[in-house]
Amino acid sequence: MRDAERAVRTAGGRLTGPRRAVLEALLAADGNVSAERIADGLGGRLPAVEVVSVYRNLDWLEHVGIVRHVHVGHGAGLYHLAGRSEEAYLVCERCGAVTGIDAARLAPVRAEIRRVASFDAHFDHFPIHGLCPACAAAAQDDAHAASSASSSSR
Repeated sequence: MRDAERAVRTAGGRLTGPRRAVLEALLAADGNVSAERIADGLGGRLPAVEVVSVYRNLDWLEHVGIVRHVHVGHGAGLYHLAGRSEEAYLVCERCGAVTGIDAARLAPVRAEIRRVASFDAHFDHFPIHGLCPACAAAAQDDAHAASSASSSSR
């Protein structure tokens, strides 16, 4: 918490009660967390905070580089403290599983996009959608079963 407090003060901010509560929730959370979950004190583990205050503080904390957020679906963004190893996110379109991976592992993908399209891609704000290993295997099994059924009906 001391590092977060120091970062707030270095950025010219005050450590108000709601701001402290937001930082404590981000530190206590297991990974990315929604503003609503922060506001409810991580399900009652911490004191609740008005959701408007949470959003206001998250916005300021992100503006000064202490917090980052990612959109992993159609819902609200999820927040985490900046400075930990940066992650990219993979979201399964079938089961909804979200997997974080070290963003540096996508450097070859970014290089290929740059080579093919002269475009410098970033994967830190929106996730990459596809199928997780289990759903990809199930989809392949489904396709195989459908192919077999259509062959046998001829």
